[in-house]
Amino acid sequence: MPKIISANLNGIRSAASKGFFEWMQAQQADVVCVQELKAQAADMTPAFLQPDGWHGHFQYAEKKGYSGVGVYSRAQPDKVQIGFGSAEFDPEGRYVRVDLGPLTVISLYCPSGSSSEERQQAKFRFMAEFFPHLQALQQEMKDSGRELVICGDWNIAHQEIDLKNWKGNLKNSGFLPEERAWFGRVLEQAGYCDVHRQLLPGVAQYTWWSNRGQAWAKDVGWRIDYQLASAGLAARARSVSVYKEQRFSDHAPLIIEYD
Repeated sequence: MPKIISANLNGIRSAASKGFFEWMQAQQADVVCVQELKAQAADMTPAFLQPDGWHGHFQYAEKKGYSGVGVYSRAQPDKVQIGFGSAEFDPEGRYVRVDLGPLTVISLYCPSGSSSEERQQAKFRFMAEFFPHLQALQQEMKDSGRELVICGDWNIAHQEIDLKNWKGNLKNSGFLPEERAWFGRVLEQAGYCDVHRQLLPGVAQYTWWSNRGQAWAKDVGWRIDYQLASAGLAARARSVSVYKEQRFSDHAPLIIEYD
């Protein structure tokens, strides 16, 4: 069963020091998508670039200590695409695509708007620019007979069940009505399936916790990391879990197994 993991590392060097790569090697996964590397190419050691038995491909942010994404795969990809063609957002290091036989896997890190109104407006611009790309991807998959999964930190909690304190966050970035409506369009109009929610329709399970207070210990979290799949792949999903036994980051790895 193909096993795909998505993990926001909140700094690859920090996550490595907390045992992420040892854990990753023990998972027997086929693909691991990582986000928020917070590293440039010069910071990437051989152990980060090509862990034993893995092929790694990355996009780094031009700004130091910021963003960055990657995909580790057991198989050598047939094709690798760095960035989705955005003049504004590709320099921020948000998108890596790999084609593995009949499967396309994308590691994605959507902008956060929580730091300022300026960044929230940038997030809205990203959403507007990325939606046609999402539609084009689906059309490409249909034309080629391939399946697709986009793994990553989307920085949006879609529904009330997706965050503990939804009433207190109705006016906050990540749970704004415009963001939630856009995410709904990704599922309904663009045709993606939220695999985690498909497998656990009524379960409140989170992937990110604030570092303030006792959010992690009390499980006061948000579900903002997703695997959004094409219909054919989503139909083959068999199990989902969020790994919280060790803490590598302010996010926890999302693990989904497909038949």
